[in-house]
Amino acid sequence: MKDQDKHNYIALFFKAFSDINTGFNFKSLGYLPRWLILLLDVSIVVASGILTYFLFKGLRLSYVPDQHFTFAIVFYVIINVFFFWLYRTYSGIIRHSSLIDALKLFFAQFSTFIAILVFNFIVVIFTKNKVYLTTGAFINAVLSFSFLFFFRLVVKQVFDRIFTSNSTDAKTKAIIFGTDANATALANALLSERPGRFAIVGFIDKENQNFTKRILNLPIFQIKKSIPVLLRSKGAEAMIVADRSLTKDEQFNLVDECIEYGFKVYTLPVVSDWDDTREISKKIKNFEIHDLLERAPITLDNHLISSNLNNKTILVTGAAGSIGSEIVRQVLNFQPKRIIVLDQAETPLHNLSLAIANTNADVEMVDIVGDVRDYQFMELVFKTYVPEVVYHAAAYKHVPLMEINPAQAVFTNVLGTKNVADLSNKYHVDRFVMISTDKAVNPSNVMGASKRIAEMYVQSKHFKHKVLQSEQFTHFITTRFGNVLGSNGSVVPLFTRQIQEGGPITITHPEIIRYFMTIPEACQLVLEAGSMGSGGEIFIFDMGKPVKIIDLARKMIRLAGFVPDKDISIKIVGLRPGEKLYEELLNDSAKNLPTHHEKIMIARETYADFEEINQQIATLIAAARNGDANETVVIMKKLVPDFKSKNSIYEELDS
Repeated sequence: MKDQDKHNYIALFFKAFSDINTGFNFKSLGYLPRWLILLLDVSIVVASGILTYFLFKGLRLSYVPDQHFTFAIVFYVIINVFFFWLYRTYSGIIRHSSLIDALKLFFAQFSTFIAILVFNFIVVIFTKNKVYLTTGAFINAVLSFSFLFFFRLVVKQVFDRIFTSNSTDAKTKAIIFGTDANATALANALLSERPGRFAIVGFIDKENQNFTKRILNLPIFQIKKSIPVLLRSKGAEAMIVADRSLTKDEQFNLVDECIEYGFKVYTLPVVSDWDDTREISKKIKNFEIHDLLERAPITLDNHLISSNLNNKTILVTGAAGSIGSEIVRQVLNFQPKRIIVLDQAETPLHNLSLAIANTNADVEMVDIVGDVRDYQFMELVFKTYVPEVVYHAAAYKHVPLMEINPAQAVFTNVLGTKNVADLSNKYHVDRFVMISTDKAVNPSNVMGASKRIAEMYVQSKHFKHKVLQSEQFTHFITTRFGNVLGSNGSVVPLFTRQIQEGGPITITHPEIIRYFMTIPEACQLVLEAGSMGSGGEIFIFDMGKPVKIIDLARKMIRLAGFVPDKDISIKIVGLRPGEKLYEELLNDSAKNLPTHHEKIMIARETYADFEEINQQIATLIAAARNGDANETVVIMKKLVPDFKSKNSIYEELDS
């Protein structure tokens, strides 16, 4: 043999062993290779067989005749290996052993016992002698199963107790609120998670029942006084709310009570939303203000909405904004033929386009960078695409900015709305839905007044064409609601950023209150109102209970794990120009009429003569173009007699 050939054979020999992991790491015990687990299992059954042999020998009985001892051992090993292979008893990760693994071991040993009985029966037929004592085979099977199961149990417990790097002291001691399947699954996932984040102390049943029972060997606590008292008495630092049956009010009170006494409160998705139960603690998150202010899911008339949107061309102005982008996402669910997303903000529009690119391949998406103030450009859009439904969300909305830039408020909120409304009528749009604001009611600032003027124009235009009985006239509909959580420039993202920066949180006035609604909720109601309206209505939404902003700030601080006025200070900075302490959804002269949807009402505002308001708006736009801020605001006040400036340089104009 040549030296080169010898070298090659030696290299192959060492390569054959190079894949064997000879390193030893205690923390890898839960991931032993299958062949090693099988070898350990075979060693255990051989040991139990030998133990059975000597046990019967001590009783002066012969489990296996001495002349057949070697053959009996070999056959016994082969049969066990076969059934280990058949039931894949060695395929599970030892430290994750469960009831399924125990059942596999049971069936493997039961099958081995049956195989030995059959083998004995065959041998007796031919030789009249047994190889194995039947009682001994049964006891051997019991011992083998017990030792195999005990081996896995010991490894599992040793891994949990010794080889886990993080101790219970490093974990957050928590009580799970709830005893349903969701709570049990959560506890099971957290108990088996490595490394663990929570040490589960027990459960709380909101019905105060079953406190004599246990779940996963953990107690169910009885609430005798209050939950904070219970948490303190059990040494818990936090509570994880896993009870899906809690109402929003119950959830709100529960969280409020816990954070008031310095306990952390967490929430989590339902079991069906878990992607990986081994990392479930990453899905457990702090309660956020959105979780507490959200209300019950809205029931929509999907058939009605679909009949208005399905296979139609939809135009959304201001599509890159908070409300506009959510309207686009929700409209996509109703299978329109085409959605035209229009906004003058290039980057946000590009981001929206990327976000919804693969949402619904059957819907044509048209991205247009354009300004609703440009009539000629907007007419080109209408002429090219001929939209059938228009959602007009384009607007300037920041009160302080519009107070010092009244002309821009007029150009976008009034002229922009007029342009889109006029073109909607000219090109026979079926439905024009305008997004308005509660600040248009008894306005105290330029922004609110500009939106009220836009409302007046849209409403009067509808009734003009209705009286004229024009063919294919557009149904002009207005929706009015308050603040939306998480929208651009809203108070919640501002407070969140201020808390992350260590404070202070800035509040304009300690008594200021606002209504809040989530963005998806507001847009759902916009779609519903836009579909149910016959035209000329101003729909107002049920905004729930008003929220005191300073209370909102304190709650957000506590939810973040800080103490108000200690860790994070609250600073009163004074009302901003045009800001008032509270917002309204109806003016003093309007009537509130119910609809078939419990969360949507109609404000029966008195509407102006179209020709008169059209002339006044033309005068207003001319004043804005001249750059005369005072004259612009004076005309706005004539158009909207309820417009009384507050905390503004224009207050003197009211006198």
